[in-house]
Formats: sequence, C-alpha cells, structure tokens
Amino acid sequence: MNKRQLGRSGLEVSALGLGCMGLSFAYGPAMDRGAAVQLIRQAFDRGVTFFDTAEAYGALNEEMVGEALAPVRDQVVIATKFGFKDGNAMAGVDSRPERIRVVVENSLKHLRTDYIDLLYQHRVDPRVPMEDVAGAVKDLIAEGKVRHFGLSEAGEESIRRAHAVQPIAALQSEYSLWWREPELSILPLLEELGIGFVPFSPLGKGFLTGAITSSTEFAKDDFRNVVPRFSAEARQANQSLVDALGDIAQAKTATPAQVALAWLLAQRPWIAPIPGTTKLHRLEENLASTQLTLSQADLERIAEVLARIPVQGARYPAQLAARVGR
Repeated sequence: MNKRQLGRSGLEVSALGLGCMGLSFAYGPAMDRGAAVQLIRQAFDRGVTFFDTAEAYGALNEEMVGEALAPVRDQVVIATKFGFKDGNAMAGVDSRPERIRVVVENSLKHLRTDYIDLLYQHRVDPRVPMEDVAGAVKDLIAEGKVRHFGLSEAGEESIRRAHAVQPIAALQSEYSLWWREPELSILPLLEELGIGFVPFSPLGKGFLTGAITSSTEFAKDDFRNVVPRFSAEARQANQSLVDALGDIAQAKTATPAQVALAWLLAQRPWIAPIPGTTKLHRLEENLASTQLTLSQADLERIAEVLARIPVQGARYPAQLAARVGR
C-alpha cells in the first residue's frame, strides 16, 4: 500500500484508510464484535494504517478499533472525533472545551491508547468560538494526548480561524463522483494552507459500487432511509451515472468502486479516502483501487460523464444539511 502525507502536517497514512462507522452505526445492525475486530486486523494485514472512528458512533465502535489495533498501535494512525451533545449526533452539537476534554479521556480508554493521532471536531459548533475549540485541542496536543488536529465538514472561515490557532492536519468531508462541492473553494483553500483531505463516503454511501438499485430496501435503522438522494426516485434517476461508471470500469478491467476511488486518488496527492465496509471481499476490492492508474483520457471521459449526468437529490435532509459548511 502506498503512503500519503496529509498536507504539510507530517502525518503519513495509507493511501486508503478504513472508515469504521458502518461496523456498528448508521447502516443497519452492528457487526458481531469479534468479526469487526477481525476485519480491522485484516485491513491492517493488507496495508491499511489509517482507521477512522468517532464518539458519535458509540463506545462499541471505538472499543472495536482499540481492541483490533492494540497489538500494532505504533504502526497505525487512529482518528476519532468529538462535537456532539453527549455523543449523540441527533442531540445537537457541543464543542465546549470542557466537553472536548471529557470526550478525549473517554476515547483514550475505549481505544486502549494514551494518545490519539488525529482528533477531529465532528461538526462546527456555532456557539463556541473556533479559537476556543482549536485552543482546547492545542492544550491536549501539548499534554501528549493528541498529536494532530482536524475538522469535519467545516467551511472556509472556520478552517482559517482554527488553523491560525492550531495548525490543522486534515479536513474530513464528503467527496466523491456524486458530491463534488469541495472542488469549488475547499480544495484550493486546503492546498493554500497545506491541509490534507480525507473524503468520507467516497463511494456515495454504497451507491457508486453498483450494488444499490431503485428497488433496494434498507434496514429500518439505516441512515440512508432519510437521505433524499436515496429515495427510490433519485436512485432511479442516478442509475445512469453508475451505468456510465460501469462502462469505464469494464474498459479498465476494474469495478465501478475501484474507478471511483482511483478517481479520488488522482485529484490531489494529499487526499486519503476512507471507504467503509463490513465485508472482506469489498475491502480487498477497494484496496485494489490503489493499483489502478487512470490516464488523462480516462479522467477526461469521466469528466464528460459527470458534466452530462447531473446527480439528483440532496445529500442530507434539511436539519442535517444545516450543520455542514459552517
């Protein structure tokens, strides 16, 4: 597995990380703990050194990551997040400095470690000045409990204000072939400031794999049930994008997921996507994308498809959309 530097922070990670949220949160029933631990270890055995979790995914999620990686702690980068009231993403945001400290102490216990490699603010809290948030993390870095600071789904002003207090190593936000808004102003800003970019949902929450159709039924507790882009009508409208991606993949003797990830990796050398999965064969499929090279002609063909087929449907319901880009 190739390695990448997240901006100018000095933080080196595998070109693809593993997003661990779906192991126990948001996409239906949680995996068996033993199976999840095994999958994380299988990812490490295949070259993944970058693992992403969060307080909001539940203590179990951090505990699974901690158990799996304890034997190789010095060889991996573990990222986690603070920022929601009582760790509940539906209860609103809370980034008060005293709350940040509580979350970090809990995460250290769950992760079986004495330091967090990369600590993100999960969502910007408009009631807490960004300088106070960055200052709290700066203190934790000085104490050795955190090594690098990150933001998630933050807007330009928040990024600049935080970075002025404590340099940001990475921004984690959604970015993929079917959500390209970061290209407008965020990617140029990150390049200017020397900040790495960690795209979550790089496979469009599964849609870009081609495994989801307009007739797919999700589990009752699957987050995608409330996402406008995953309505049956939107899925039907967006199918043509996946079909076109499939044609390109076939020509490359690859899968749509591999093309989608290779496209992301080709955008900037300081981008490290974190696709998630609960299946070993999908993990191996995703990791193979790091060996897939897209030519300039391939990238131009993909650009033509994206220009011709606009994606239908909002990526978040209104109440969640209000939290991003602040």
